[in-house]
Amino acid sequence: ARFDDGAGGDNEVQRTMLELINQLDGFDPRGNIKVLMATNRPDTLDPALMRPGRLDRKIEFGLPDLEGRSHIFKIHARSMSVEKDIRYELLARLCPNSTGAEIRSVCTEAGMFAIRARRKMATEKDFLEAVNKVIKAYAKFSSTPRYMTYN
Repeated sequence: ARFDDGAGGDNEVQRTMLELINQLDGFDPRGNIKVLMATNRPDTLDPALMRPGRLDRKIEFGLPDLEGRSHIFKIHARSMSVEKDIRYELLARLCPNSTGAEIRSVCTEAGMFAIRARRKMATEKDFLEAVNKVIKAYAKFSSTPRYMTYN
């Protein structure tokens, strides 16, 4: 029977974690089964998961640097109809500390601006407006010009 003990979804999370640990303990360590997991909240991982024989390696991917953000913009713009003279490095500078998912949202929003304007190609202006809508609205950060130059 279900009841409300005030813990909310914590009981479900605990049950799921125990079952996951149970399953990991059941694998033959010399077998060919490899388990990969991902989280955007590594601080909440149960220490029991990191014991030997369960999850043996922990790989962290940090936020992309300026070059990485510029490359991510180019990757997502490839699948869009965009003008040739877009300054991707400028866009990357305007998105410090942004994830790849946030940059993808900027590209999607730039496409939406072009569609709303009944244009077939997204312009740099669309991307700049998208940065203002997606990045600035989410973060409300204040960057110094120096930071935007070197990051």
